[in-house]
Amino acid sequence: MEKYLFETLVFSSVLLVLYSLLKVVYNIWWRPLYLEKLLRDQGIRGTSYKLLSGDMGEIRRSILEARSKPMSLNHHIAPRVFPFFHDMMQKYGRVCMIWIGTKPRVIIGDPELLRLILADKNNDFVKPPILNPLAGFLHVGVASLEGDQWAKRRRQITHAFHLDKLKGMVPSFSISCSNLIDRWRSLTGDGGSCEVDVASELQNFTGDAIARTAFGSNYEEGKKIFELQKEQAALVREAYYGIYIPGFRFVPTKKNRRRYKLDSEVTTILQDMIYRRKQDLSQNKESVGPNDLLGLLLHSKEQYSENYLTTEEVIDECKLFYFAGQETTANLLTWTMIILSMHPNWQERAREEVLRICGKKSPDFESINRFKIVPMIFNEVLRLYPPLSNLYRYSERTTNIRGMSIPKGVETLLLMLYLHHDPKYWGDDVEEFNPNRFLEGVAKLSKENDQIAFYPFGWGPRICLGQNFAMIEAKIGLAMILQHFWFELSSSYTHAPCTVITLKPQYGAPLILHPLL
Repeated sequence: MEKYLFETLVFSSVLLVLYSLLKVVYNIWWRPLYLEKLLRDQGIRGTSYKLLSGDMGEIRRSILEARSKPMSLNHHIAPRVFPFFHDMMQKYGRVCMIWIGTKPRVIIGDPELLRLILADKNNDFVKPPILNPLAGFLHVGVASLEGDQWAKRRRQITHAFHLDKLKGMVPSFSISCSNLIDRWRSLTGDGGSCEVDVASELQNFTGDAIARTAFGSNYEEGKKIFELQKEQAALVREAYYGIYIPGFRFVPTKKNRRRYKLDSEVTTILQDMIYRRKQDLSQNKESVGPNDLLGLLLHSKEQYSENYLTTEEVIDECKLFYFAGQETTANLLTWTMIILSMHPNWQERAREEVLRICGKKSPDFESINRFKIVPMIFNEVLRLYPPLSNLYRYSERTTNIRGMSIPKGVETLLLMLYLHHDPKYWGDDVEEFNPNRFLEGVAKLSKENDQIAFYPFGWGPRICLGQNFAMIEAKIGLAMILQHFWFELSSSYTHAPCTVITLKPQYGAPLILHPLL
C-alpha cells in the first residue's frame, strides 16, 4: 500500500513537472512562433521573435540614444520621439510587427485601419491589461472601464461636459489665468523682461484651473489633491517602465508604502469634500448650483434617479479629471508658445485677432467662439505635437479588420503622430508649421480619398470627452497671454520633444517674456 502511494505520488509529481514545462515551452516558444507565422502569412513584416526579451533591449537603447542629444529647431520629431517604431515603419511599412517580450505588437500607421480600430463598438479591441498593479493607481474612472460598464459610466458623466455646463466654467479659467498674468508681470517688473520656464508655469495654471472647475469654492483642497497625484504619477511612471515581480506590490518598501499612502490621502480628502457637498445639497439645493465638476457629478443623482454615480465612482472620475485635463491642456499651451516663438508672424496675427475681438477685456465664451486664427494655430500644433502621440489596443478575440486577421491576445500600437506627419496626407510641407491647412476647419483635411489623418483627441466611441473643455481653457489662456505679453525663445531653450505618457519638452520651455504696455 505504501509502495502504491509512493509510486502514485512520484507519477503525479512527474506529470506536474511535465505539465509545467510544457506550459512554459508553450508560452515562451510555441505560441510566439505560432502567432508570428499567422501574422507573416498575411504579409505583415517585422522583426523576428527573440526568446523572452523580444525587441525590448533595442527599444530601450534607441530611446536612450535619442534622448541623449537634442534635435535641431524643426518639427520633424518622429525619429526622436519614437526612434524604434519610426525605423520599423520606414523599413517594413505602415503595418508591421515588433516583439514586447513574448508578445507580438502590431504597429498601425494606416489611417483607415487606425480609424476602424478606434471606431470599434463590439469590444473586439480594448485597452491592454495592466500587468504591473503598481502602475494601476491612476488607471481609474471611465478610461479604465470596458463594455457595458464603460457605456453606462460614459452616459452618467457626459452631461457634465455639455457646452452649456462648460460655459459656466469660463470665469474660473479667467481667474486662474489672471493669477498667472499677475505673477508674470511681477517677474518682468516695470517694462522689463524675464526668462520663464513656461512648461512648469502652465502646469500650475491648468492645475489651478482644473481645481477651480472641479471643486469650486473648495479649489484649495483640490490643489492639494493634485499635488499628491502629481507625486503619484511619478511613482506610477517608474513602475510602468520597470520590471515587475509578481507579489512585489505587497512588499512594504519605502516607495510601495508611499504609493498606498498617497492613494489613501487623496481618497480621504475627496470623501470629506463629497460628504460636505452632499450635506449642502440635501439642505439647500439652490446654494450648490453645480457649476463645478464635483457638483455636476453629484447632481446626477437628481437627474438619473437610481442610475447615479456612487461616492467611489465620483472619486475615480475626479482623480481621472486631473490627468485627462491638466497634462493635456498644459502641454498644448506649452507647445503653442514654443512654436509661436519660432514663428513670430503667427504670434502677431493671433494677437491682432485677440485684441480686435476682445480688446484688453478678459475673453468670454462668446468672444472665443469668434476666433478664427487661434483655432487654426491650435489645430496645427495638435497635428505636429499631439499630447497623446500613440494609443494601445488589445484584441479580446481573433478579429478580422479590412481583410486582416488580428489573433486573440495581440496588442496593436496606433501611431497618431506618424499619421500627423505623413506627407501622403498633408503634402510635401508636412513638417512645416502652416495653420492655413485648417482655414476651412477640421472637416476638409484629406488629400486622398477623404481619409482622415488627424486624431488629436482619439476617434470613435471613446473620443476624448473633455476635448471641448480643453479647447475652451486653452483659448482663454492663450488669448490672455497674448493680450499682455509677447514672447521669444530663450538662448537656453533646447528643442527635445519626448514622451513621458504625454508629449512634452524634455528640458522644459524657457522663453523670454516681454510685457505689452
